[in-house]
Amino acid sequence: MSTAALSSGGPGDAPDRGRPADALQRATGALSTAAMARMEQEMPWFRELSAEERSWVGQIVQAGIRGFVDWFRTGETSVSAGSPLASAVFGAAPRALTGVISLQQTVALIRLSIGVVELHVDEYLSPDDLPDVHGAVLLYGREVAFATAEVYARAAEVRGAWDARLEALVVDSVLRSEPDEAVLSRASALGWAGQGRVTVVLGAVPARRTETDIFDGVRRDARAAGMDALCATQGDRLVVVLGGVDDPHKAAEKVADRFGPGPVVVGPVTDDLSTAHLSARAALSAHRAATGWPEAPRPVHSDDLLPERVLAGDGHARRHLVDEVYVPLIEAKGALIDTLSTYFECGSALEATARALFVHTNTVRYRLRQIADLTGFTASDPRHALTLRMALALGRQSGRGLPRESP
Repeated sequence: MSTAALSSGGPGDAPDRGRPADALQRATGALSTAAMARMEQEMPWFRELSAEERSWVGQIVQAGIRGFVDWFRTGETSVSAGSPLASAVFGAAPRALTGVISLQQTVALIRLSIGVVELHVDEYLSPDDLPDVHGAVLLYGREVAFATAEVYARAAEVRGAWDARLEALVVDSVLRSEPDEAVLSRASALGWAGQGRVTVVLGAVPARRTETDIFDGVRRDARAAGMDALCATQGDRLVVVLGGVDDPHKAAEKVADRFGPGPVVVGPVTDDLSTAHLSARAALSAHRAATGWPEAPRPVHSDDLLPERVLAGDGHARRHLVDEVYVPLIEAKGALIDTLSTYFECGSALEATARALFVHTNTVRYRLRQIADLTGFTASDPRHALTLRMALALGRQSGRGLPRESP
């Protein structure tokens, strides 16, 4: 009795697939060779693969055809990504598969292989077996395509989880001042271009948002601005490392809306990722001290919070004010330090300062402009004046610039 006749039997009958399955088993090598030849002709991306990769893809094709024969023999009706058959087709390395060819290319590969089987199967089977085999080929091609998509989805999920752990490790290394070649290599594996200067931005984690949503939003905003971005959460704090930065404040503005309520602090720009811990250190200190200035803009630069950082006990901020503000004023030509001190003692009044120094008011204005150019702080601005006053006090306490006493 023919296979077709068996197929048309009663509900309890099942077609005898042993004979066509044996014939297909013997033809597996020839069908695989025909499929590889078709790929060589019709798939330009296949020709661009290395010899090792093409051999590996060839093994996948052979496994797929053998898988069809086994599937046909057992009479199964579906293929899932977790089934033994799917494992036999894709092997134990779906990550390697997804790294060599894309999902679209894999589906095209399966479609071509199934098409080759359907085209050449007439050469190896009797006419009575052909209807059952042709129907099985179509069903198998559809089911394996679905299983392929599931394999890729699972591989992407695993890769995403691995990338998230790797990214958190890189950001943590930056925060812990552990820049080394391993950190740079890990960042490169995450797509960090390594070009341009770097800054660190800190703020609160937004509520009712998953890490994936937050990080994806930050990366989109950073990419749109031509920057790299690495993200991590530490407790209730969101940390973003931005690369390719020219202006730290403008860079932080691009991602500030991705943070939760409260201050968003940006650290100074450093030359590259290996020195980004300097930016992170300043940003961390500023974020801890930011509650001392509730009216701070969002984002706010860590240097704008130097007074609060000093009051919070930040030794780096203290040294910064002495080395970068007080000492340059002491070493500058002219009477800049005396002018600044007198200006504050006279209640920031130009005329009173000029009378106390026996100079013209315009001379005071000129010296104050010099001070602003030298330090970056304008004495007439209330916030800047606070920073300058603190720099004067700390500088005097340090003893820097004072004449040495005779022995």
